Amino acid sequence: MPTWSLVSICVLLCIVVRWGVSLNSYSGAGKPPMFGDYEAQRHWQEVTYNLPPQEWYFNTTDNDLNYWGLDYPPLTAYHSWICAYIAKTINPDWVELHKSRGYESPSHKLFMRATVLVADLLIYIPAVVLYCLYLTDGSSKKKVSTLLCFLLYPGLILIDYGHFQYNGVSQGFALWGVLALGLGWDVSGSMAFSLALNYKQMELYHALPFFCYLLGKCVKLGLMGKGLFLLVRIAVTVLVTFALCWLPFLSDPHQALQVVRRIFPVARGLFEVRSSQPFFSHMD
Repeated sequence: MPTWSLVSICVLLCIVVRWGVSLNSYSGAGKPPMFGDYEAQRHWQEVTYNLPPQEWYFNTTDNDLNYWGLDYPPLTAYHSWICAYIAKTINPDWVELHKSRGYESPSHKLFMRATVLVADLLIYIPAVVLYCLYLTDGSSKKKVSTLLCFLLYPGLILIDYGHFQYNGVSQGFALWGVLALGLGWDVSGSMAFSLALNYKQMELYHALPFFCYLLGKCVKLGLMGKGLFLLVRIAVTVLVTFALCWLPFLSDPHQALQVVRRIFPVARGLFEVRSSQPFFSHMD
């Protein structure tokens, strides 16, 4: 069977598994006052759609930070806004300010699950396919086997579809970065990983390997010649990417500092717990 036919079967299988897991319930379902991470994602859509960016990370009468306050980088907020815009066109009740708090319905659950799958189809799955086909060693069958293991990794599926998250977006951007570096597109790889960092701060775990690889390549090329030129290009790319992601918050230093405080919650406790139910309580 041709390689791309096997790849297509693997992708279809991974979609079926993801959607099968998403049909189950999730932690916090029907459990006030917090309703679990499903409500967190829905609430972020409510906030980003109805409030200006300057209020997304601040505690106000319309944005109670003690109730699933936004605490991820700006790219997550923009993603929530896009989802909210689509939700508003389908059913305005899903993102109505204040009144939609704790909203749960089969149709809205279908919408929320679909947003996770669409994000995977656009960002994570294509990156995995290209990485396995072009950057892994071995025969075609071995590459397809690696692809299948990637796409059926249970940890990511359970968190994104059994629970409710969008980790595939940040990991997809990071993998696009790895793919770009592997193909020699260092500037594009730097931009992709910068997007991953601006989606979830957890990608800082992967920052050191990216930094060391790129710095080592610049040193190898010579810091008085091509290496210096590459280093400048990478630095400019990273700075421009961050500046564009943070643009609504850069006009006022107080705004930018508040975003940083929400992303790195040292003052309010690194292990803040707001979920009302254990993760696996509704997974059976």
